Amino acid sequence: MSENPSESERERLAAELTAEAPNWAEANQPGTFGCHELLDRVSMIANMVDSFILEHPACVANPDWFALAEQAVYSLNDLYQQVGAVHLDIDGPTGG
Repeated sequence: MSENPSESERERLAAELTAEAPNWAEANQPGTFGCHELLDRVSMIANMVDSFILEHPACVANPDWFALAEQAVYSLNDLYQQVGAVHLDIDGPTGG
C-alpha cells in the first residue's frame, strides 16, 4: 500500500494534537477563532514572502529562485482563498 507522504504527516500531527487536546479539531473548525487565526496567519505569511523574499534583490536576480518564491506566494494566496471561502461562508450562500 503506497500512502501519500503528506497525508501520513497530517495524520501524525493530528494524533499528536489529539494527545495534547482531544477537542482540537472542533476548536479549529470554520467559523471558530482557531480557523480565523489560520486565515490571518496565511495572509501575514503570504505578504511577508512577497515583500521579504520575492522582492529581495538576490531573488529577483535569479530566475529559478524567483519562480519558486512566486509559486510560494501563489500557493499561500490560494490557501487563503480556500480557507476564507469556507470560514466566512459556514452557513452557505444564503447566510443561513
